[in-house]
Amino acid sequence: MVDSRSKPHAILVCYPLQGHVIPTINLTIKLAQKGFTITFINTQSIHYQITQKNDQDDIFSTYQGLGLDIRYMTVSDGLPLNFDRSLNHDQFMSALLHVFSAHVEEALLKIMESKIDPPVNCLIADSFFVFPGKLAKKYGLLYISFWTETALVFTIYYHLHLLELNGHFGCTDKSEDVIDYIPGVQSIRPKDLMSYLQETDTTSICHQIISNAFEDVRSADFILCNTIQELEPETISALQVEKSFFAIGPVFPPEFNKIDVATSMWSEFDCTHWLDLQQHATVFSDDPNPLPEDFQSETHGRGLIIPWCCQKQVLTHTAIGGFLTHCGWNSILEAIWCQVPLLCFPLLTDQFTNRKLVVDDWKIGLNLCDKNQITKDEVLEKIHHLMYGKSSDEFRNAIKKVKKMLENAIRAGGSSQENLDNFIGTVYLLAGKELTHPEDESSRDEDVEVDVRAYKDG
Repeated sequence: MVDSRSKPHAILVCYPLQGHVIPTINLTIKLAQKGFTITFINTQSIHYQITQKNDQDDIFSTYQGLGLDIRYMTVSDGLPLNFDRSLNHDQFMSALLHVFSAHVEEALLKIMESKIDPPVNCLIADSFFVFPGKLAKKYGLLYISFWTETALVFTIYYHLHLLELNGHFGCTDKSEDVIDYIPGVQSIRPKDLMSYLQETDTTSICHQIISNAFEDVRSADFILCNTIQELEPETISALQVEKSFFAIGPVFPPEFNKIDVATSMWSEFDCTHWLDLQQHATVFSDDPNPLPEDFQSETHGRGLIIPWCCQKQVLTHTAIGGFLTHCGWNSILEAIWCQVPLLCFPLLTDQFTNRKLVVDDWKIGLNLCDKNQITKDEVLEKIHHLMYGKSSDEFRNAIKKVKKMLENAIRAGGSSQENLDNFIGTVYLLAGKELTHPEDESSRDEDVEVDVRAYKDG
């Protein structure tokens, strides 16, 4: 009989934003299928938003019925349930920075003191949290950081001190020279940095979160990244010199267009009937807001305007010929999988950096504009360039090749599958050892470092 102590039991804390919820839920299912016990901690607010349509107590009930050991609990994020987090963004971020960790620690203690089987030996948390490294060290747990974005974005944040040193961040007169000193990044222009790093005011709550989170993530025993080794080889190789960094993407559900867990925070409008009436590869999809006054009435019959939809359902439809996107990483991965070329219109955060990968590196899409005003004639020209003629064929051929990389990475023997198996094997090895007690922190750090090296060295 296998000692229950040898089985990994991870408390997994989900970051309470839509773009993080989806890959984190998919990671939970993937790890549970590999034998992990997962206790998934969601915020009460996110739980309410994604379950109010079906009144579920446990979003993983279907997979639990299939034998996966996924346990579920919710905690407060420090704000009242009916507080509008979108409208009061800074207050919400402030709660995540200053208050949320106390609620997570309370839940963690409750779980650990209940003497459940198997005992908790891992903490998995989003890399944007500011506290998991400290909690893991305090309670003698392995700390696994989950990065939901690209390796390029991770390494830029991770080397923020180099940007400061070279005058590309935190300076009133920022340098416009090309950035070519970050390990694993040949070069990147300042305008392709994440939006927070392009700002002159670096004292905002979001800047505080980034600074604290990437200080905390340095203590992670492992970093899992929702990217593909073949897409970012130099960047990932450089990161692996410094950290146990595993590219395991794309973290999709077992069936791309089907998941038996509610993940959307808003009600999804079914576009299928309208799309069925359109010709092959003629439709463009985009977030409809903000729209000019009278836009809906003037375009009646020529398009469909909805508040929210199942994006994967739309992208897989044969009528879709292109995707006008803000360049969120989930959207890019889904578009690649569906082989839909991208017209890029980044707005915030990592989207400018993702656009650089899509347009300059992988050549699977086209840039719409660089924060400048754009005319309807330019939009029309870019759409035609993306969807018709020789240029369209070039985009489609390029995205087919990238799609093949994704397929190869997640099949048996592929890079993402092997990286995931290597990570899991290491965790099983370490979980089989009796982890130190919380007060024996220094010896735990040394033991983990030696064990990881020994495993990697064979």
